[in-house]
Amino acid sequence: MTRARHAPAERRFSTVVFEFGGVLTTPMDDTARNFARDTGLPEDAYRQTVAVDPAGRELYARLERGEITQERWNAEMGVRLGIDGTNLMGRALATLSPEESVVAAAAAIRAGGVRTAVLSNSMGLFPHNPYGPWQLEECHDLVVLSEQHGMRKPEPGIYALTLRLLGLPGTGCVFVDDNEENLAPARALGMTTVHATSPAVTVARLQQFLPHIPGLETQAEVVRGGTS
Repeated sequence: MTRARHAPAERRFSTVVFEFGGVLTTPMDDTARNFARDTGLPEDAYRQTVAVDPAGRELYARLERGEITQERWNAEMGVRLGIDGTNLMGRALATLSPEESVVAAAAAIRAGGVRTAVLSNSMGLFPHNPYGPWQLEECHDLVVLSEQHGMRKPEPGIYALTLRLLGLPGTGCVFVDDNEENLAPARALGMTTVHATSPAVTVARLQQFLPHIPGLETQAEVVRGGTS
């Protein structure tokens, strides 16, 4: 199955837009299972409640749009899970870690003269700020968090907003996301997309689209070698 929309060989991209959770970080599903086990819940209980159950999904979507606070989400999700909701988001994300190979690739891309941006469906900023330790503003040229704009992926408006803030047409961007549902709206605006199914796939596709970036080919070889 093709994982990326291939771009013409002559196209030169000026920006790569990354998802945060599951692209620049370790997989969100792994983090969800870790939390469930550590909390004494069935392994898939948290992910099912947040991402599959319609009421749980809508609650999370409201958080992503900034319609409710993280504190309210903590309380309501705690009730749904039958657990203490105190700092639930912080506890749920406790094992989330950098996906080092993709972070290194992003740094190489930026050092090579191509801008990088982050477009993330927000997980709230208080009481737990999941983005704080990552220094996203220092490491990327633009950070777009859904709650600050009242829109979330895959709503088309947030992609258009990101392009407007970048001052670019979609054809100038590569968009990387681990959720296939989020790719179609980006393609509709002319963006070249990468489905981040693994760090190896992500880095290899980026190297394919940005062959002129120093160090990116080396990073792709490292990931293929199984060190990430």
